[in-house]
Amino acid sequence: MEMDQEPHLQSSDNIKVPNSDINIIVTQQLQDPRSKDYRWWFRVILYIIFLLVGQSSSLLLERLYYDKGGKSKWMISFVQSAGFPLLLPLIFYFKPHDQFKNMFSNDNSSIIKPNFFALYLGFGLLVEGVYLMYSYGLVYLPLSTFSLICSTELAFNALFSFFLNSQRFTALIFNSVFLLTISTSLLAVDSISEDSTDLHREKYILGFLFTLCACAAFALYLALVQYSFEKIIKRETFSAILDMQFYPSFIATCACVVGLFASGEWKILEKEMEEFANGKKSYIITLVCCSVTWQICYIGILGLVFEVSSLFANIIGSLVLPLVSILAVLFFHDKIDGVKSIALIIAIWGFFSYIYQNYLDDKKAKEDKVIPLEVSSDVIEI
Repeated sequence: MEMDQEPHLQSSDNIKVPNSDINIIVTQQLQDPRSKDYRWWFRVILYIIFLLVGQSSSLLLERLYYDKGGKSKWMISFVQSAGFPLLLPLIFYFKPHDQFKNMFSNDNSSIIKPNFFALYLGFGLLVEGVYLMYSYGLVYLPLSTFSLICSTELAFNALFSFFLNSQRFTALIFNSVFLLTISTSLLAVDSISEDSTDLHREKYILGFLFTLCACAAFALYLALVQYSFEKIIKRETFSAILDMQFYPSFIATCACVVGLFASGEWKILEKEMEEFANGKKSYIITLVCCSVTWQICYIGILGLVFEVSSLFANIIGSLVLPLVSILAVLFFHDKIDGVKSIALIIAIWGFFSYIYQNYLDDKKAKEDKVIPLEVSSDVIEI
């Protein structure tokens, strides 16, 4: 998100530079500054690590919660956003102290502007809906199947990015979308045939639909976040990422508390804790760790959206899916049959199709930035 700088050559008295050297200097200075800024690469790599570690750990902890006796969908939705107070030390560190004195003022230094409140409110309610649908999908599906369905998030994000973020739709991107759709369709057919009972079949279908809708909603959320960073917030600071995570998470947590009491699930929490297979202490530790890992994951996601794009964040997120599927087989003894194996291969094929398109785009962008300087003599004085 750093701005390109105009090329500027320092002049001195009677310095003669060959024409070929001028071309080299201008070419170097027209390169994207981020390509030469190690700090930008460090941030991007750090966000990638946060996303991969946070998301894979969170999915495994949520699966552990359900496997050991947890039943509340609202509780899992709650822990996905309730860790937002952990961001307060970072907010106080990255924001000047006087910004907290003008919380709802129109001054540019205020912690939150009134015209941003509706933005954060909408995002908070949207992500809470995503959390709830993901929770239903996770409890009704094996983790390996759940992870593979989540691969459609990349396809949805490519579509939303096309309309909201001016993302180009090339043949390779279309190929990626097509392959991921075929992969999901195979999983849907396989899920219906896996169990013979109507109850299991119904849960599989519901889990499939909830997870698919959650993927679409989350992809839309990321595309809208990128649009907001670029067109509305327009702040190129880490505090913009913290704001985008803190306030929607606060609103999502409040909505989840209301849902927890309105649904009556709060009544079963004490019994759920007592009957948890690994004991009360393990129950609390599982939920607390899940809350922490989700916050780590969201810092990674929003950081990549901020520094690169929502589509890139989804590309990195899709790397988690094969990893989680493998870990689910190791820790939860999920079965990967022939259909799931084929679906996994097709999903990975679609992923690499999109990665190759990004490689071509990056290569073309670098070539376009090389602008030769035409001069009429072999030597030019500066």
